Amino acid sequence: MPRGRITPKNDIEYVSVLDANGNLDEMLEPSLEEKELLELHRAMLLTRRFDERLLSLQRQGKIGTFAPVKGQEAAQLGAVAVLRQSDWLVPAFRETAALIWRGTPLEGIFLYNAGFNEGGRIPDRKNDLPIAIPVASQIPHAVGIAYGMKYREKDDVAMTFFGDGATSEGDFHEAMNFAAVFQTPTIFVCQNNQWAISVPRDRQTKSATLAQKALAYGMPGVQVDGNDLLAVYVASRAAVDRARAGDGPTLIECVTYRLGVHTTADDPTKYREDEEVEAWRERDPLPRFQNYLVQKGFLADEDLETLEEEVADKIDAAWKAANEEMAACADPLHMFAHVYDTLPAYLAWQRDELAAEIDARGKGADE
Repeated sequence: MPRGRITPKNDIEYVSVLDANGNLDEMLEPSLEEKELLELHRAMLLTRRFDERLLSLQRQGKIGTFAPVKGQEAAQLGAVAVLRQSDWLVPAFRETAALIWRGTPLEGIFLYNAGFNEGGRIPDRKNDLPIAIPVASQIPHAVGIAYGMKYREKDDVAMTFFGDGATSEGDFHEAMNFAAVFQTPTIFVCQNNQWAISVPRDRQTKSATLAQKALAYGMPGVQVDGNDLLAVYVASRAAVDRARAGDGPTLIECVTYRLGVHTTADDPTKYREDEEVEAWRERDPLPRFQNYLVQKGFLADEDLETLEEEVADKIDAAWKAANEEMAACADPLHMFAHVYDTLPAYLAWQRDELAAEIDARGKGADE
């Protein structure tokens, strides 16, 4: 019987454009105009400050638990920056930077995290799906949408985000298999932030990289420095171009780090060492990108001060608008307003009963 070796069609490429100090590999630098780079920086800074405000509000008890994005902004912005508005974004639950870039209003994110479903409404004419909490459950949705784009002979793509823990789920493998077999225009963006809640990366899989999982399904896989916005952009640009050309899906592994908690219900000091966090803090994507812009002559200290003020004002205005909408939604009868166009009889009865009870209690208080 013959005994030999089978060589997979693809291998795994690694992409890094900016080092930890923001120094550039000019050979790999993407062609982006100054205006585009500054827009990306503004989105990154806005996301960082917004994330910090969310955490402050949660600690004050003004909003519920949420999943901070601090440290992963470059992995998201570098990817979604290559999308058109007609493309589809299929997020998980940590994609604050991606949502902001795509136009989700800050007040909506405030509202959603304060427990008002109204905040989860997708803005009109946005091809974005709501956030998905069950791990990996959103990945097949992205593949289905991409299949639909191909069936309709459109050149739009679907980009979905997930974490390293999601690659251990069945939904991930089923979606990858379907996407490769049917060559759907799907971009799989894995944010490998090293920890799936309290489980480290090396307890999720023994694979040397997460990107190499693509090879088993017959699609390209690429690993990038996920704290390097330009590297993520380069890999995403190539993946989207492939998908639009009809050449099928790509898996991109962004090697990044969750600098904060998994969610605000979590205490990472129970399971990871401070030394590890500090080592990754040296690779923070925000100062790295800022150093790059300074070296290009696109950003100065006074520009940054002005931008910080503008960002703070925008967040303040959004929180004020969110509070006004929360006050408008405070009526308990509001829960019946948007579920059905025509309320079923049994729900109409419940609404009327509740209205009568509220009215009776109000009259009792007056007396």
